[in-house]
Amino acid sequence: MPTPRHRPSPASATPCAPARRRIPWRCPLQTFSGLWTRLVAVQPGPPFWMTALAAFAALGVVLYPSSWHISRGLITVAHEGGHALVALLTRRKLQGIRLHSDTSGVTLTRGRPTGPGMIFTAAAGYVAPSLLGLGAAWLAAAGYITILLWTVLLLLAGMLLMIRNVFGVVSLVTIGGAVFALYWFATPDIQAIGAQLAVWFLLFGGIRPILELRRKRRQGRAPESDADQLARLTPFPGGFFVYLFLLVSTGALLVGAYLMIPNELLNRLGGI
Repeated sequence: MPTPRHRPSPASATPCAPARRRIPWRCPLQTFSGLWTRLVAVQPGPPFWMTALAAFAALGVVLYPSSWHISRGLITVAHEGGHALVALLTRRKLQGIRLHSDTSGVTLTRGRPTGPGMIFTAAAGYVAPSLLGLGAAWLAAAGYITILLWTVLLLLAGMLLMIRNVFGVVSLVTIGGAVFALYWFATPDIQAIGAQLAVWFLLFGGIRPILELRRKRRQGRAPESDADQLARLTPFPGGFFVYLFLLVSTGALLVGAYLMIPNELLNRLGGI
Protein backbone atom coordinates (compact mmCIF):
# COMPACT_ATOMS: atom_id res chain seq x y z
CA MET A 1 0.00 0.00 0.00
CA PRO A 2 1.63 3.31 -1.01
CA THR A 3 2.48 5.76 1.75
CA PRO A 4 0.32 8.91 1.49
CA ARG A 5 2.17 12.12 0.87
CA HIS A 6 1.89 14.86 3.46
CA ARG A 7 0.19 18.02 2.25
CA PRO A 8 0.13 21.02 4.61
CA SER A 9 -3.30 22.33 5.36
CA PRO A 10 -4.12 25.95 4.50
CA ALA A 11 -4.16 26.80 8.20
CA SER A 12 -0.52 25.73 8.57
CA ALA A 13 0.68 28.01 5.80
CA THR A 14 2.00 31.37 6.92
CA PRO A 15 0.14 34.48 5.63
CA CYS A 16 3.24 35.77 3.87
CA ALA A 17 4.27 32.47 2.27
CA PRO A 18 4.35 32.94 -1.51
CA ALA A 19 1.87 30.85 -3.44
CA ARG A 20 4.42 30.28 -6.19
CA ARG A 21 8.17 30.17 -6.21
CA ARG A 22 8.24 32.49 -9.19
CA ILE A 23 7.37 35.54 -7.03
CA PRO A 24 9.26 35.20 -3.72
CA TRP A 25 9.16 38.99 -3.28
CA ARG A 26 5.44 39.07 -2.65
CA CYS A 27 5.85 39.74 1.09
CA PRO A 28 8.24 42.71 0.67
CA LEU A 29 5.91 44.10 -1.99
CA GLN A 30 2.95 43.75 0.33
CA THR A 31 4.88 45.44 3.13
CA PHE A 32 5.95 48.29 0.87
CA SER A 33 2.40 48.65 -0.40
CA GLY A 34 1.13 48.93 3.15
CA LEU A 35 3.72 51.54 4.06
CA TRP A 36 2.98 53.54 0.92
CA THR A 37 -0.76 53.37 1.60
CA ARG A 38 -0.20 54.70 5.09
CA LEU A 39 2.11 57.41 3.82
CA VAL A 40 -0.29 58.82 1.23
CA ALA A 41 -3.44 58.31 3.28
CA VAL A 42 -5.56 61.45 3.51
CA GLN A 43 -6.48 62.33 7.07
CA PRO A 44 -9.57 64.41 7.78
CA GLY A 45 -8.77 67.88 9.00
CA PRO A 46 -9.82 69.19 12.40
CA PRO A 47 -12.89 71.42 12.70
CA PHE A 48 -12.56 75.12 12.04
CA TRP A 49 -12.63 76.03 15.71
CA MET A 50 -9.58 73.84 16.26
CA THR A 51 -7.77 75.52 13.36
CA ALA A 52 -8.59 78.94 14.82
CA LEU A 53 -7.48 77.84 18.29
CA ALA A 54 -4.17 76.55 16.91
CA ALA A 55 -3.64 79.85 15.09
CA PHE A 56 -4.24 81.91 18.24
CA ALA A 57 -2.02 79.59 20.29
CA ALA A 58 0.84 79.89 17.80
CA LEU A 59 0.41 83.65 17.61
CA GLY A 60 0.58 83.84 21.39
CA VAL A 61 3.81 81.85 21.44
CA VAL A 62 5.34 84.23 18.90
CA LEU A 63 4.17 87.43 20.60
CA TYR A 64 4.85 86.52 24.24
CA PRO A 65 8.53 87.30 25.02
CA SER A 66 9.25 84.30 27.25
CA SER A 67 7.73 81.70 24.95
CA TRP A 68 9.34 83.36 21.91
CA HIS A 69 12.76 83.22 23.54
CA ILE A 70 12.35 79.46 23.99
CA SER A 71 10.79 78.65 20.62
CA ARG A 72 12.79 81.04 18.44
CA GLY A 73 15.43 78.36 17.95
CA LEU A 74 12.97 76.45 15.76
CA ILE A 75 12.84 79.42 13.39
CA THR A 76 16.65 79.54 13.42
CA VAL A 77 16.75 75.90 12.32
CA ALA A 78 14.51 76.72 9.35
CA HIS A 79 16.53 79.88 8.62
CA GLU A 80 19.88 78.10 8.48
CA GLY A 81 18.34 75.16 6.68
CA GLY A 82 17.15 77.56 3.99
CA HIS A 83 20.67 78.91 3.52
CA ALA A 84 22.05 75.37 3.31
CA LEU A 85 19.47 74.04 0.87
CA VAL A 86 19.80 76.95 -1.56
CA ALA A 87 23.59 76.74 -1.33
CA LEU A 88 23.42 73.12 -2.46
CA LEU A 89 20.92 73.93 -5.21
CA THR A 90 23.20 76.66 -6.57
CA ARG A 91 26.22 74.31 -6.47
CA ARG A 92 28.02 76.02 -3.65
CA LYS A 93 30.00 73.76 -1.33
CA LEU A 94 28.33 73.50 2.06
CA GLN A 95 31.00 73.40 4.78
CA GLY A 96 28.81 73.23 7.86
CA ILE A 97 26.02 74.63 10.03
CA ARG A 98 26.27 75.80 13.62
CA LEU A 99 23.33 76.46 15.94
CA HIS A 100 23.92 78.40 19.15
CA SER A 101 22.11 78.51 22.47
CA ASP A 102 21.30 82.22 22.03
CA THR A 103 19.06 81.17 19.07
CA SER A 104 21.57 82.47 16.53
CA GLY A 105 23.18 80.36 13.84
CA VAL A 106 25.61 80.42 10.95
CA THR A 107 25.89 78.50 7.70
CA LEU A 108 29.31 78.31 6.05
CA THR A 109 29.60 77.79 2.30
CA ARG A 110 32.45 77.90 -0.17
CA GLY A 111 32.35 79.21 -3.71
CA ARG A 112 32.40 82.44 -5.64
CA PRO A 113 32.04 85.41 -3.25
CA THR A 114 29.73 87.10 -5.75
CA GLY A 115 27.22 86.06 -8.35
CA PRO A 116 23.71 84.58 -8.37
CA GLY A 117 24.61 81.59 -6.20
CA MET A 118 25.82 83.76 -3.35
CA ILE A 119 22.90 86.17 -3.73
CA PHE A 120 20.25 83.44 -3.61
CA THR A 121 21.99 81.73 -0.70
CA ALA A 122 22.09 84.94 1.33
CA ALA A 123 18.47 85.76 0.50
CA ALA A 124 17.08 82.36 1.45
CA GLY A 125 17.43 82.51 5.23
CA TYR A 126 14.79 84.99 6.35
CA VAL A 127 12.12 83.74 3.96
CA ALA A 128 12.76 80.03 4.58
CA PRO A 129 10.54 79.63 7.70
CA SER A 130 7.57 81.28 6.00
CA LEU A 131 7.97 79.32 2.77
CA LEU A 132 8.37 76.11 4.77
CA GLY A 133 5.19 77.02 6.63
CA LEU A 134 3.41 77.63 3.34
CA GLY A 135 4.42 74.21 2.03
CA ALA A 136 3.37 72.62 5.30
CA ALA A 137 0.03 74.44 5.11
CA TRP A 138 -0.60 72.97 1.66
CA LEU A 139 0.14 69.43 2.85
CA ALA A 140 -1.87 69.83 6.06
CA ALA A 141 -4.85 71.33 4.23
CA ALA A 142 -4.79 68.43 1.75
CA GLY A 143 -4.75 65.93 4.63
CA TYR A 144 -1.25 64.59 3.94
CA ILE A 145 -0.15 64.76 7.56
CA THR A 146 2.06 61.65 7.37
CA ILE A 147 3.89 63.00 4.32
CA LEU A 148 4.38 66.28 6.16
CA LEU A 149 5.87 64.60 9.22
CA TRP A 150 8.24 62.43 7.18
CA THR A 151 9.30 65.37 5.04
CA VAL A 152 10.30 67.23 8.19
CA LEU A 153 12.18 64.17 9.47
CA LEU A 154 14.10 63.79 6.21
CA LEU A 155 15.02 67.49 6.14
CA LEU A 156 16.23 67.31 9.74
CA ALA A 157 18.27 64.17 9.00
CA GLY A 158 19.94 65.83 6.03
CA MET A 159 20.68 68.94 8.06
CA LEU A 160 22.07 66.86 10.92
CA LEU A 161 24.82 65.58 8.64
CA MET A 162 26.15 69.13 8.28
CA ILE A 163 25.92 70.28 11.91
CA ARG A 164 29.32 71.18 13.33
CA ASN A 165 28.66 71.77 17.04
CA VAL A 166 27.20 69.81 19.96
CA PHE A 167 24.33 72.18 20.69
CA GLY A 168 23.20 71.94 17.09
CA VAL A 169 23.24 68.14 17.19
CA VAL A 170 21.25 68.06 20.44
CA SER A 171 18.74 70.55 19.05
CA LEU A 172 18.06 68.63 15.85
CA VAL A 173 17.91 65.25 17.59
CA THR A 174 15.40 66.69 20.08
CA ILE A 175 13.22 68.19 17.36
CA GLY A 176 13.41 65.04 15.27
CA GLY A 177 12.55 62.89 18.26
CA ALA A 178 9.47 64.99 18.99
CA VAL A 179 8.30 64.78 15.37
CA PHE A 180 8.86 61.01 15.24
CA ALA A 181 7.01 60.56 18.55
CA LEU A 182 4.08 62.50 17.09
CA TYR A 183 4.06 60.18 14.08
CA TRP A 184 4.56 56.91 15.99
CA PHE A 185 2.48 57.34 19.14
CA ALA A 186 -0.16 59.98 18.44
CA THR A 187 -3.60 59.35 17.02
CA PRO A 188 -4.51 60.90 13.65
CA ASP A 189 -6.46 63.65 15.42
CA ILE A 190 -3.50 64.58 17.60
CA GLN A 191 -1.20 64.49 14.56
CA ALA A 192 -3.50 66.91 12.75
CA ILE A 193 -3.52 69.28 15.72
CA GLY A 194 0.28 69.12 16.00
CA ALA A 195 0.60 69.85 12.28
CA GLN A 196 -1.74 72.82 12.63
CA LEU A 197 0.32 74.28 15.47
CA ALA A 198 3.56 73.82 13.52
CA VAL A 199 2.13 75.44 10.39
CA TRP A 200 0.84 78.50 12.19
CA PHE A 201 4.02 78.85 14.21
CA LEU A 202 6.15 78.87 11.06
CA LEU A 203 3.85 81.34 9.33
CA PHE A 204 3.71 83.76 12.26
CA GLY A 205 7.23 83.08 13.51
CA GLY A 206 8.75 83.76 10.10
CA ILE A 207 7.71 87.41 10.29
CA ARG A 208 8.98 88.40 13.72
CA PRO A 209 12.74 87.95 13.02
CA ILE A 210 12.36 90.25 10.01
CA LEU A 211 10.79 92.94 12.18
CA GLU A 212 13.59 92.44 14.70
CA LEU A 213 16.15 92.78 11.91
CA ARG A 214 14.52 96.01 10.78
CA ARG A 215 14.76 97.46 14.28
CA LYS A 216 18.37 96.36 14.76
CA ARG A 217 19.45 97.86 11.45
CA ARG A 218 17.88 101.18 12.39
CA GLN A 219 19.90 101.08 15.61
CA GLY A 220 23.07 100.13 13.74
CA ARG A 221 23.36 96.78 15.53
CA ALA A 222 23.30 94.43 12.52
CA PRO A 223 26.10 95.44 10.13
CA GLU A 224 26.69 91.84 8.98
CA SER A 225 23.07 90.81 8.53
CA ASP A 226 21.84 88.95 5.46
CA ALA A 227 20.28 92.17 4.17
CA ASP A 228 23.59 94.03 4.45
CA GLN A 229 25.44 91.20 2.73
CA LEU A 230 22.92 91.41 -0.10
CA ALA A 231 23.44 95.17 -0.26
CA ARG A 232 27.14 94.56 -0.88
CA LEU A 233 26.35 91.97 -3.55
CA THR A 234 23.73 93.97 -5.45
CA PRO A 235 22.97 97.60 -6.34
CA PHE A 236 20.08 97.69 -3.86
CA PRO A 237 20.30 98.96 -0.26
CA GLY A 238 19.86 96.66 2.72
CA GLY A 239 16.50 98.18 3.60
CA PHE A 240 15.14 97.06 0.25
CA PHE A 241 15.83 93.44 1.12
CA VAL A 242 14.31 93.79 4.58
CA TYR A 243 11.03 94.89 3.01
CA LEU A 244 11.38 92.18 0.36
CA PHE A 245 11.73 89.57 3.13
CA LEU A 246 8.69 91.06 4.84
CA LEU A 247 6.65 91.03 1.64
CA VAL A 248 7.41 87.37 0.94
CA SER A 249 6.71 86.29 4.53
CA THR A 250 3.46 88.26 4.75
CA GLY A 251 2.33 86.82 1.42
CA ALA A 252 3.12 83.31 2.65
CA LEU A 253 1.07 83.98 5.79
CA LEU A 254 -1.95 85.17 3.81
CA VAL A 255 -1.85 82.30 1.33
CA GLY A 256 -1.20 79.78 4.08
CA ALA A 257 -4.11 81.10 6.14
CA TYR A 258 -6.36 80.79 3.09
CA LEU A 259 -5.28 77.19 2.58
CA MET A 260 -5.92 76.33 6.22
CA ILE A 261 -9.55 77.51 6.12
CA PRO A 262 -11.80 74.46 5.61
CA ASN A 263 -13.49 74.21 2.21
CA GLU A 264 -16.92 74.01 3.82
CA LEU A 265 -16.44 77.41 5.41
CA LEU A 266 -15.11 78.89 2.16
CA ASN A 267 -18.18 77.59 0.33
CA ARG A 268 -20.46 79.15 2.91
CA LEU A 269 -18.65 82.46 2.70
CA GLY A 270 -18.81 82.31 -1.09
CA GLY A 271 -22.56 81.82 -0.96
CA ILE A 272 -23.14 84.91 1.16
